[in-house]
Amino acid sequence: MTRWRSTLCSTGFLVFALLAIHGGLLAYSAWVHSPTYGEVNHLPAGLQHLHLGRFDLFRVNPPLVRMVAALPVAFSSPQTDWKNCDDSLKYRRDMAVGQDFLKANGERSLWFFLIARWACIPFSLLGGYICYRFAHELYGQTAGLLALLLWCFCPYILGHASLITPDAPAATMGITACYGFWRWLKRSTVWLAIIAGILFGLAQLTKTTLLVFYPLWVILWLFYRLPDRGSMPPGTWQRELAMLAGILFLGLVVINWGYGFEGSFKPLGEYQFHSTALSGIDSEAHPSHRMGNRFSSTCLASLPVPLPVNYLLGIDTQKWDFERKMLSYLDGEWRMGGWWNYYLIALLIKLPLGVWLLFLLAVGVSILTKGYSVSWRDELVLLLPVITILVFVSSQTGFSIHSRYILPMLPFLFIWMSKVGRCVSLQQWKVAGLAGVAVCWSVGSSLWYYPHSLSYFNELVGGPTNGHKHLLDSNIAWGQDLYFLKRWYDEHPDARPFHLAYFGLIDPRLVGIEFTVPPVASVAENCPADISSDAWGPLPGWYAVDVNHLQGARLIAADGMGGWQHLVRNNCDLTYFQRFQPVAMMGYSIYIYHLTHDMCVDPNETESAKP
Repeated sequence: MTRWRSTLCSTGFLVFALLAIHGGLLAYSAWVHSPTYGEVNHLPAGLQHLHLGRFDLFRVNPPLVRMVAALPVAFSSPQTDWKNCDDSLKYRRDMAVGQDFLKANGERSLWFFLIARWACIPFSLLGGYICYRFAHELYGQTAGLLALLLWCFCPYILGHASLITPDAPAATMGITACYGFWRWLKRSTVWLAIIAGILFGLAQLTKTTLLVFYPLWVILWLFYRLPDRGSMPPGTWQRELAMLAGILFLGLVVINWGYGFEGSFKPLGEYQFHSTALSGIDSEAHPSHRMGNRFSSTCLASLPVPLPVNYLLGIDTQKWDFERKMLSYLDGEWRMGGWWNYYLIALLIKLPLGVWLLFLLAVGVSILTKGYSVSWRDELVLLLPVITILVFVSSQTGFSIHSRYILPMLPFLFIWMSKVGRCVSLQQWKVAGLAGVAVCWSVGSSLWYYPHSLSYFNELVGGPTNGHKHLLDSNIAWGQDLYFLKRWYDEHPDARPFHLAYFGLIDPRLVGIEFTVPPVASVAENCPADISSDAWGPLPGWYAVDVNHLQGARLIAADGMGGWQHLVRNNCDLTYFQRFQPVAMMGYSIYIYHLTHDMCVDPNETESAKP
């Protein structure tokens, strides 16, 4: 008995220590990184939800994470400006309201983003703990610790859980809800059904990707119960079916509660939609925000929709985003629309190779060795969400930009892989040795590049220094390294005048960087008529170029005068900087170049061809 208590206490200490380390890593990462592109819009939207009780800003995702992030900011008396907060059905005003927030609060806004990030860290701590509990109950104590290790040091989690965006919290709430549902499947009591229903609703308030749980939970229940139907006492099947319906209904109530029942039960025919799926208007044939409602003249028009109005409109807007397609990037290729295998490739190069080694071990022991797997039904509770989420996000091929959309499947994968931890109790030391190598490789590789976890790429592509050749945007450069650039800028007063092409919605002047945009260049012999010769590169000087612009992304950039401009036009961009060797890197997202006069002269170019 004493030995058992000692083991329990030591395990509890390890869990606490790992979660404390994880929380510290997240808090420090939040401190040293500037607000990312998405966060600039998320925080003001959260304040709108709390101050005005409205949910039209950033409606493409539910409001739970934004509201949690905005809570400590709301108590800090921020200045708010809602003049651009348009509640009409025009497309999106998120960016305009975000810029108004920055202008109203100046440098103080940077502190607001920091405390908002810290407020979201408990989401990730909860996610780590649920990974431990779920794996422990399925595969044993060692497996629980292994699942917790995978969560706490995963670069995907470290990169995104330190932000106020909903991707990492969705992973937490998704696995938490499924853990509650699994507990109900094991012991179908009313109390567990109520908990499962509340958790289901909270998951839906985190990210719309988790809509897949509606059919998924019904399917899981059927698989879990059908084999036992013949041996069930009379009425049990009907009782459980009623409880499942109650779980889904309670989740629906929680969704409406989270929105303050805003517009709930509005008749379907009174909506105006953007997407072809709901409007009935071909978005490609009519790309100019034309709206409609395919249900308005049907018998469904009078049907009250049991959802908040902006929840449904958010789904419609997100669907429209995918339908109209966007420019996407993968492995050096730009194209309109995405790739079906984008997320598989992203996982292959953005998860540590140690994780993949552990995955292969889990597959091997599941097939070849007894004692590692649990019942097929319990395994299905983990594997079916992985497959469903992967297939769902991969099917949305309107654009392929953000691999973070796949985060909700990771905790299920980590828990299933943690079965390898059973090698200790089975005394299979060769498997234990390989597992130890895999874990050390995974944790070591992740921490080697910390705190730049958002930019992490594994050794398969040469690490994050080569990451921008494969993926861009939130995969490597989302505006997070502006503080590192500011430090370098202050330490190099000789680097003046300073030229900067920065991808982010924070004006670099807000942190004290004075700059102008770099000159663009083209493969053409002469500069276009609308570009003056003094804006035609390469020219001598000091330059900082975000890797998105380095690869020719068509993104806006601050112009150094309080405005914004596109740096890609008339076949001109900043890709010519790829010919030069950077003298420094800010994180792995901003490259510093010092071009001399000799470097800017092309020996194969005649003087008459130069502008």
